[in-house]
Amino acid sequence: PGNCWAFKGDQGQVVIKLPARVYLTAITVQHISKDASPSGTIISAPKDIAVFVSLLGTSGGGLALAGDREEETLLGVFTYNVEKNPTQTFPLKIMLLPRAFSRVKLLVKSNWGNPWYTCIYRVKVHGK
Repeated sequence: PGNCWAFKGDQGQVVIKLPARVYLTAITVQHISKDASPSGTIISAPKDIAVFVSLLGTSGGGLALAGDREEETLLGVFTYNVEKNPTQTFPLKIMLLPRAFSRVKLLVKSNWGNPWYTCIYRVKVHGK
């Protein structure tokens, strides 16, 4: 408990750079269980989550210029349920983008009630 990526407030985002280009299939989000929490609550867990990929530079070989506007595509909106298993996997809409990506953006739109911070313990990206 407490050994998490925490960000201020109930909203935040992280861009994960993958070690290689990946054809994405799912994303897993993990938080601690209520039993593992010293307070007995997990209100700092993320609740509403959106997953995006950047379409900038996906053709391969191209460099993003400073003036380029990044175009993102939404691959899914999910709710992390604190009443279920602490590790939850969500399938992504892969049929929309049959190509590989090197970055994934996880946008946390809300948490389970903590106004001061939100914690994420682990994010796993699945794909080929």
